[in-house]
Amino acid sequence: MKDNMVLVFKTSVSANEEVKQLRPLLNKLIRQNGNWNFDLEDCDNILRVETQLLKADNISTALQNQGFYCEELP
Repeated sequence: MKDNMVLVFKTSVSANEEVKQLRPLLNKLIRQNGNWNFDLEDCDNILRVETQLLKADNISTALQNQGFYCEELP
């Protein structure tokens, strides 16, 4: 079984209402294979994603298609 990897993104998501808006999309992307959360207290509005299967580009593109800035951090 593959290990989960943690992907970290800088985003423009800054409010809980925006997190609620993105919840169905992120849940659908990640399904049962991982977890996600936002740290809105961080100055970069960090999104952390634990996944076995998803690539960072899939996540950043999905958020950008919803009108949010999203860039993977090294």
